[in-house]
Parts: sequence; structure tokens; C-alpha cells
Amino acid sequence: MIVAIAGALVLLLAGTAVVIYAKDPGPLPVDIAIAYELAWDRFDFDALWTLSGPNLRDGLDKKQFVAAKASAYTDRPELAHLAGQVDVEVAESVGDVSVIRTRLTLRDGSVIHNEVSLLRNAFGWSVTGYVLAGTDGA
Repeated sequence: MIVAIAGALVLLLAGTAVVIYAKDPGPLPVDIAIAYELAWDRFDFDALWTLSGPNLRDGLDKKQFVAAKASAYTDRPELAHLAGQVDVEVAESVGDVSVIRTRLTLRDGSVIHNEVSLLRNAFGWSVTGYVLAGTDGA
């Protein structure tokens, strides 16, 4: 009898976990946009590949993508770790498409605005476009 009750309890808990996992929408588009900005700032090319849709991966697999980006930025370390803060200015979503305007406040006080476009797929949101929208003077 105790075995049957314990078995039923385990099945109930497992079923609850499956339902909770299935209903979890995952990270929101604004979360992905902020993570994308931070990945660029930190030269975290592994994260960039993961957050990017196929159109931003240049037809490369993860290992090739990371190697290509690392090689391209090897001589530009001054471009990393510039952001002091990343904020979302505007977030617009319609169906499976989202556009996020970010505001990067750099450590020197200057501000950069970017536009991050995202598309929802079976695995969540991925970045499909990234446009430098402009800067403000320090």
C-alpha cells in the first residue's frame, strides 16, 4: 500500500514538473536583447552564437563562428567591456516578432542606442537583426 502511494506521489510530482516546464515561456525578448548586448560587450562569442538566429551566424557552426569572431577582434581589445549599463528604451512585440531599442551607457558617460530584432521559434526567441541606431555625446 505504501509503495502504491509513494509511486502515485512520484508520478504526480513528475507530471507537475512537466506541466510547469511546458508552460514556462522562457526568457522574454527584452531579456534576450540585454543578454545580446552584454555578450557583444564582453566578446562572449559563444553566447552570441547561441542568442543569434541562423541569419546572423554567417553559415558557420558554433566552433567556426566563435573562432572567426575571436580572430576578428583579437587586435581590438579596447572595444570590449565598454558598457557600464544596458537598459531597454522601447520594446515592441507583435506575434512572433519583437524589436527592442536598447540604451548602452558606456563607462565614459557616452550613450549608444541599438535596435535588436528578434523572432520567436520553437526554442524561444533568437536575434535576427542588430542595428547601431546612434550615439549621444558624453
